[in-house]
Amino acid sequence: MSVLAVLDPAVAVAHAAVAAIAHLLPTAAAIVLFTVAVRLALHPLARAAARGEKSRAVLAPKVAALNAKFKQRPEKLREAMAELYREEQVSPFAGCLPMLVQIPFFSVMYRLFTTPNDLLGHTLFGVPLGLHVPGAHGAGQFAVFGLLYAGLAAVGYVNYRRARRAAAAQPTPHPGAGLLPYLSFGSVLFALLVPVAAALYLLTTSAWSAAERAWLYRDVPQSPAAAALAG
Repeated sequence: MSVLAVLDPAVAVAHAAVAAIAHLLPTAAAIVLFTVAVRLALHPLARAAARGEKSRAVLAPKVAALNAKFKQRPEKLREAMAELYREEQVSPFAGCLPMLVQIPFFSVMYRLFTTPNDLLGHTLFGVPLGLHVPGAHGAGQFAVFGLLYAGLAAVGYVNYRRARRAAAAQPTPHPGAGLLPYLSFGSVLFALLVPVAAALYLLTTSAWSAAERAWLYRDVPQSPAAAALAG
C-alpha cells in the first residue's frame, strides 16, 4: 500500500469535485477550473505572505545591523532577531505558508492522477489523460506532451529570470545561490514522470503561482529560493 493512501478520503472529494465540473465541461477543462478554484481559495494566504515579505523588507537594514553587531555571538543574535520580529509583529516564516499549504493539495492531486480512475479515461486533444509520455505514439500525442512541457518550461523561465534577479540583488552571495534559479525548471522534469492529467495540473498551478507572485511581489525584494520555487 502506498504511503499516499492516507490521502484517499481527500482524493475522493477532489475526484467528486472534478467529476461534477466534468458534467458541464471537458474533463481537461474541469481539472484546470478545479485547480484555479483551489488556488483562488488559497489566495488570501498568499496576500498575507506578501505583506509579511514587505514587512521583512522594511526590517532588512535592522536585521543587517544585528548580524554585524552579533556576528561572533550566534546565541545573542538569535535572541535579538526574535525580539526584533516580536516588537515589529512580523513572522519570519509568513512567506513559507502558502507553499506549505500547497503541499497537501499537490499530494492529493498527484494521487488522483496517478491512481487508475474514470477521469483518466477522458482525453485532451484526443490524448488520454492517464497516458505517460513513454506510451505515446504518433505525432499528435507527442505534440500534446510537447505543448505541456513547453508551457512548463516557459513558466520555469519566468521564475528563473526572477530568481536570477533576486540572487544578483543579494548583498552577500550564499553558497549554492548560483544553482537555486535552476530549481525553477523542476516542474518540467517532474512532468516527464506523470500522466497528461498531472502535467496539466502542474502547468495550471505553476502559471497561477508565477502570475500571483509577479503581482503581489512586484515591489518586494525576494530571496532566490522563494523566487525559484514559486511554481
